[in-house]
Amino acid sequence: MMQKKLKTTALYIVILAAGLGSGYGLSLLPGLFKSNYVEGNYAAYFPNPQSKVVLYGTDWCGYCAKTRAYFKENKIEFVDLDIEKSPEAKKAHEALGGGGVPLVLIGNRKIQGYNADALQAALKKIAG
Repeated sequence: MMQKKLKTTALYIVILAAGLGSGYGLSLLPGLFKSNYVEGNYAAYFPNPQSKVVLYGTDWCGYCAKTRAYFKENKIEFVDLDIEKSPEAKKAHEALGGGGVPLVLIGNRKIQGYNADALQAALKKIAG
C-alpha cells in the first residue's frame, strides 16, 4: 500500500515538473523570434554627422557600464548620452521608444539592452 502511494506521488511530481517546464519553455519562445535590433533611419538622433555610435544610458545602470566597457575594449568611438542628466537625451530616448537603458544606435540599427553579438554585428555592418 505504501509503495503504491509513493509511486502515485512520484508520478504527480513528474507530471507537475513537466507542466512547469513546458510552461517556462513556452514563455521563452517569443524571445527566440525577436530580432536583436530594429532597423530605421536614426540620423536625427546622432549629435553630429561624424558619429556612428550613440549610447543612451545612465551612470548607475550595470548594462550601460558593460556596453561602455565593450566599446572601450574594442576601441569604438561613441557618444555617451545620460538620459538623467540631459533633458535633450531623455527626449530623444523617449522618441526612440524608451523602454529602458541602454539603448544603442549604430548606423541604422537600434539595439535595446546589452547584447554583445548584436553590437558586434552592427559595428561590422557600418565598418564594411
